[in-house]
Amino acid sequence: MIKRILLAVTMPVVLLAVWWFASAGSTDFYFPPLRRILETFPETWFGPRMVDDVLPSLARLAIGYAAALCVGIALGMLIGANRTLRAVVEPLLEFLRAVPPPVLVPILMLMAGIGDLMKVLVIVSGCLWPILLNTVEGVRAVDEVLTDTCRSYRIRGRLRVWHLMVRSASPQIVAGARQALSIGIILMVISEMFAASSGIGFTVIQFKDGFRIPQMWSGVLLLGLLGVLLALLFRLVERRVLGWYHGIRAVQKER
Repeated sequence: MIKRILLAVTMPVVLLAVWWFASAGSTDFYFPPLRRILETFPETWFGPRMVDDVLPSLARLAIGYAAALCVGIALGMLIGANRTLRAVVEPLLEFLRAVPPPVLVPILMLMAGIGDLMKVLVIVSGCLWPILLNTVEGVRAVDEVLTDTCRSYRIRGRLRVWHLMVRSASPQIVAGARQALSIGIILMVISEMFAASSGIGFTVIQFKDGFRIPQMWSGVLLLGLLGVLLALLFRLVERRVLGWYHGIRAVQKER
């Protein structure tokens, strides 16, 4: 456990050390020393902006991500379990998945305005597809022996969905959710760069337009830290949800 933690921490520490020494004597206006960026970080973000910008961004991310999880898993279960429906909608799903979510921002602005709803819909539009498609594939790959066993014991309805389909597909669902989280962070920032009045993306653009370069870089650093923290939180939840799956894999490796 300690070895894994050291391996995970070593690379970020090395990169920060390289950045620190490489930029120590920088006089470039657009690439200030890391020391100056770190000095501006607390005064920039540990104050009113934490409430006015950071927390609203995280709230929009949470709502959009949760909505994408609910819709993606529900539709994925329905499509994956129905072969005819899957054959009908699969070409459409492949087409919609190929559309870059940032392209939808102007359309969503026309439909939903420039408020929080638009920003949440942008996040949903990007997070939905990894979750949906991984759920479909997970349901399609359910073991036929387990399916026949459920049929033999007459396990139907919600019990069949929960104990057979959801549990069997959960490793792929979690894999899709992990991909969706990184996409959601990116779209959170992009959505706040268009006609916004708050949020981390909006504030970073304001710093850029005002030529407040150290503050702008501190916003980039904040986004990186948030990404790391959310990834660690996701990993903790994954270990909890898929404890049985990781246990089976550990036993298989020992054989």
